[in-house]
Amino acid sequence: MLSNPTAPILNACLKIGRMLLPQSCLLCDAPSGTALICAECDAELPRLPGRRCVVCALPLASGTVCGPCLRRPPLFEQVMAPFAYHFPVDALIHAYKYGGRLALARPLGEALSQAVARDVDAIVPMPLAPGRLAGRGFNQSQELARVISARTGIPLLPYACRKVIETPPQAALPWDRRAQNVRRAFVCDANLENRRIAVVDDVLTTGATLNELARVLHKAGAVSVEGWVVARTLPR
Repeated sequence: MLSNPTAPILNACLKIGRMLLPQSCLLCDAPSGTALICAECDAELPRLPGRRCVVCALPLASGTVCGPCLRRPPLFEQVMAPFAYHFPVDALIHAYKYGGRLALARPLGEALSQAVARDVDAIVPMPLAPGRLAGRGFNQSQELARVISARTGIPLLPYACRKVIETPPQAALPWDRRAQNVRRAFVCDANLENRRIAVVDDVLTTGATLNELARVLHKAGAVSVEGWVVARTLPR
């Protein structure tokens, strides 16, 4: 599961620990067996409603496509996500991404794998720039993608794409500057001719990063690009 040189050893330790040690729920501290989150807390997680934009997954009161997607259709075909980026999902993702709680890749990845249609040919994780990867020690999207590939049987292309520009974090920028921030930040080294690609990421807010990577994937031959994300940020 882990995208670093010590992956086999660390993964074995994680598996043995889960088998031998009883778990307490990360959210309520109640016994949860071998799961990291108990069934009661899992049932209360902020899931997205059924009525949402078929392109970007924003909740809708009516219709099938939201206004922004109608005015400026993105380069990706659709976004699939199980959760809204609200508490406690936001806290879980933050603990996973910035707190090094790598074990959270499993429940988050499994939740996402249950929410996707699986009608793609390959999975590509959202790449991190080398400096960010070195500082964090792992690519959170790649670890999620490993879980999803294992659950769905869809091939994973972990190194098909690279991020070649060290950009400021998207979360630190105003929404209207995010598209410019990631422009020409990615390259694709794989031949994806006639392949349907799912890009795995942890959170989608404006869709700017996914849109830029979709442009690169289409240039590499992909016939369609979907975004598979754990959580969708909703407008305030």
